[in-house]
Amino acid sequence: MLDGTRKFSLVDDKNAEMKRVLTTVYDALKEKGYNPINQIVGYLLSEDPTYITNHNNARSLIRKIDRDELMQELVAHYLHS
Repeated sequence: MLDGTRKFSLVDDKNAEMKRVLTTVYDALKEKGYNPINQIVGYLLSEDPTYITNHNNARSLIRKIDRDELMQELVAHYLHS
């Protein structure tokens, strides 16, 4: 039996899911010969899903993530690194 209190964080789970999706999208774009950074930035700025390939279901995956939350997390990560 556990003696201590366990900490549960939905934020950590959400961030892990965003990272998993972003990595999958990045890999799919790279496999198809695109510049993944440029394509993801294009999607984030325009919210136009055609910047993201359908390969490996990448377009569908990235649309499941709230774009504003993803941008907030990216900026926070960049500034706190």
